[in-house]
Amino acid sequence: MYAYDEIDRTLINERVSEFRDQVKRRLSGELTEDEFKMLRLMNGVYLQLHAYMFRVAIPYGTLSADQMRKMAHVARRYDRGYGHFTTRQNIQFNWIKLADLPDALEDLAKVGIHAMQTSGNCTRNITTDQWAGVAPGEVEDPRIWCELLRQYSTMHPEFSFLPRKFKFAITASAHDRAAIKVHDIGLRLHKNDGGETGFEVLVGGGLGRTPFIGKTIKPFVPGRDLLSYVEAILRVYNQYGRRDNIYKARIKILVHELGIEKFAAEVEDEWLAMRDNALTLDDEVVEDIRSRFTYPHYKQLTDLPDELKAASADPHFEAWRLNSVAPHRRPGYSIVTLSLKPIGGPPGDATADQMDAIADLADKYSFGEIRVGHEQNLALPHVAQRDLPALWRALDKIGVATPNVNLVTDIIACPGLDYCSLANTRSIPIAQELTRRFANHDTANLIGRLHVNISGCINACGHHHVGHIGILGVEKNGEEFYQITIGGRADEHAVVGTLIGPAVPYADVADVVEDIVEAYLALRARPDELFIDAVKRLGVEPFKERVYATR
Repeated sequence: MYAYDEIDRTLINERVSEFRDQVKRRLSGELTEDEFKMLRLMNGVYLQLHAYMFRVAIPYGTLSADQMRKMAHVARRYDRGYGHFTTRQNIQFNWIKLADLPDALEDLAKVGIHAMQTSGNCTRNITTDQWAGVAPGEVEDPRIWCELLRQYSTMHPEFSFLPRKFKFAITASAHDRAAIKVHDIGLRLHKNDGGETGFEVLVGGGLGRTPFIGKTIKPFVPGRDLLSYVEAILRVYNQYGRRDNIYKARIKILVHELGIEKFAAEVEDEWLAMRDNALTLDDEVVEDIRSRFTYPHYKQLTDLPDELKAASADPHFEAWRLNSVAPHRRPGYSIVTLSLKPIGGPPGDATADQMDAIADLADKYSFGEIRVGHEQNLALPHVAQRDLPALWRALDKIGVATPNVNLVTDIIACPGLDYCSLANTRSIPIAQELTRRFANHDTANLIGRLHVNISGCINACGHHHVGHIGILGVEKNGEEFYQITIGGRADEHAVVGTLIGPAVPYADVADVVEDIVEAYLALRARPDELFIDAVKRLGVEPFKERVYATR
């Protein structure tokens, strides 16, 4: 966990006071909704279909147990008893009243949580691997660099009003769990041939109306130059990015129109003119940030303790362990993923009672630490293997031990038309129906790793472009239709999925997904050929024929 200092606490508290005054003036009529809009957006407040939506940042996806309890408190006291975890390591509250927002912000500020820059045309929450700091083989903890970027970008005077929103993601592992290739800037932490730590910098990734996979702009930027190089990119974007057309304002459009070579040359010129300035990070600065992260005092344990061997005789426990428990960099410890995808439930939601219980379990079994993942699940990053049986029983009791991580029912979905003012179709009911169709865990295991992503509109908050099966809702003559893509992925081999044919009506979506899965099971070369690999080998035609032969 990172320990905030007095400067951080002062900033957060002053922001609460400012927003309280802004809300007071809005409620009194001194500010119109148009005048208030920019102020609320800078504090994570959207006006949605039914109420204000409050988006709270979870920096680099790390939460303390006390912070989780405070989120449960906000859900219970100011909302309708639950929160929704998003694909960018935020939590959203969908029913909060404007008059209650300052109090909710003040309560969160007491535990160092805020909503700054969770919306608006600025740098958003810096995201990373939910296994950061504990994943075997990781170069180093990427959260150190996330925190440096957070401090650099928070309320940056030059970049608070960019042409459009701007998103960073960082990974330090060979397997990318942070989806860096679909971010405006993606950073892959690695070591060069000389053993120096630095970053491969990718730029221009993004989804939405015009999806692009990020392109490498520089294969290695030393850590000391990270901030100056990032600033050079932002300056070029700020200067040339389009502000006349919201649909062409993201940096991905600028990179595409200029070409990566021309864009890279512009950035290089800018960087060479300013690289040796105050943004250069000397070792002392990096070590100061590193020193503010505290790590657990692990015990000397061994893998596969007797408690774990005995519990493996229980098929239900073993099914969960094989699905939801991952190796840890320390012997005798594991990383545990908590599925927020119950059969028939909305993906990514957690009730206040669940949040409180998870906080208690984090204190008891994970050194008080919780992580939030890109896939809308949670993780306990420091669980002793001997405690896994007891933890599983406790997680099962509160409904977050469904053994479906990375399987067909582990669905990413946006709120869709149930909440969002931008959506034109529903997402959540489709996800719920699909989880019921594939509720049998034996069947889901037989299918294997398969990511289904659902977006209720072209803005792609459900990341449908990079789902193994992507579902995009479109409105036609007042009715809900859905386009289906297959073959997308968001990892180190990220690629945008391919459309298989004409959109299908709402009532047919679950049947179509079943048809695609049945085709895959019939066509895969061997039982362990993953869906995504079968699509790559076969192309979309066999799946298209199966879906449209009878439609």
